[in-house]
Amino acid sequence: MTHSPLTPGIVPGRLPAEAYARNFADHEPALDRHEARVAADRCYFCHDAPCITACPTSIDIPLFIRQIATGTPEAAATTIWTQNILGGICARVCPTETLCEEACVREAAEGKPVEIGRLQRFATDVAMAKGLHPFTRAARTGKRIAVVGAGPAGLACAHRLAMHGHDAVIFERRPKAGGLNEYGIASYKATGGFAQKEVDWLLQIGGIEIRTGVELGRDISLDQLTGDFDAVFLGIGLAGVNALRAAGEDLSGVRNAVDFIAELRQASDVSTLPIGRDVVVIGGGMTAVDAAVQSKLLGAENVTIVYRRGQEKMSASGYEQEHAAQAGVRIIHNAAPVRVLGNGSAEAVEFAYTAEGPNGLTLSSETFTLKADQVFKAIGQTLTGAPDTLPVAGGKLAGASAKVWVGGDCAAGGEDLTVTAVAEGRDAAEAMHIQLMAL
Repeated sequence: MTHSPLTPGIVPGRLPAEAYARNFADHEPALDRHEARVAADRCYFCHDAPCITACPTSIDIPLFIRQIATGTPEAAATTIWTQNILGGICARVCPTETLCEEACVREAAEGKPVEIGRLQRFATDVAMAKGLHPFTRAARTGKRIAVVGAGPAGLACAHRLAMHGHDAVIFERRPKAGGLNEYGIASYKATGGFAQKEVDWLLQIGGIEIRTGVELGRDISLDQLTGDFDAVFLGIGLAGVNALRAAGEDLSGVRNAVDFIAELRQASDVSTLPIGRDVVVIGGGMTAVDAAVQSKLLGAENVTIVYRRGQEKMSASGYEQEHAAQAGVRIIHNAAPVRVLGNGSAEAVEFAYTAEGPNGLTLSSETFTLKADQVFKAIGQTLTGAPDTLPVAGGKLAGASAKVWVGGDCAAGGEDLTVTAVAEGRDAAEAMHIQLMAL
């Protein structure tokens, strides 16, 4: 331990080794077999289950829980994967508290839902540990599809295409496949390199080739892809980051939260990552919470999230906000940054209180200043690198064209969630299959 939480500036090694190991361990340990059976027994196995409707991938939740309850978690995993091929990571990162578990009748009756997410993780973990991949390719069709982006949407699309006998080639701009599962979620949510393990498991079906380090618009064009392949799926995500639009955001110590999280996810030793003593995170979504909590886990003394609107407008769920508070993160609402203060590097951030009215959000004349040697911007991501020939609406790709389908965070409609991206990739593959087989 070379530094401490009290060391000024942005430095590594603020905590002893055992603290890092503890802080970045699995924050919600997996259920064992007995615990899973007990949790499964709480399910009413509703005939017209609201949890299914609340799941973007429409997993038959009562069925897979009944399969766990009867001692067949492998069958439960197959039920899950039939609808959501990335059910393992979704069990770890889905905001179940606002989706399936919020809709659970136990939640309505008792305020304590069936632990659907943890049960889903139990089933998929058991089956993956046994090397079970319950899908096989259909006879090869001779059709080749280009998939741009190896995130949840692209992977789900490619797997479903492979199931139908098509060949899929995935083009990914980063060194690894996985998208936000690999680069964009908190490390303690998917420990032990799980995102890559799930990619390797998914590829067992065959018929899928991944080419990393290839970027649309730089190394390949959409015209090339439509000329060389029978169809194209674009799951390029949102690679851009919104600007703070406040004076001083170019000072040293100010950076994008998504880059910080990606760096942390790829670090072989988190103790080597420098973190500030006083960290301010600007934003109100999951990225803001993940950046703030991990700053605290890296040893920052003071970490504050500042969001320009009220608590009810934060896109981070109540569960995640509470998790941040329990980790020691302070959350301030109804304040917007005016300027970052410092001489060459960040020293503080000045905020103005905000109010919402008929003319939108307005800044008051009343301000306050937070000490900050490190500032993370988590104020939303933007679409970049989209082909000029495709329609864009509301900053996202507006839909499919002749040979091109879109899905995931880059596509209009639906929430920017891993589970939604999986559903869109899967459904696009089904639509492609129908069209390709009709030709």
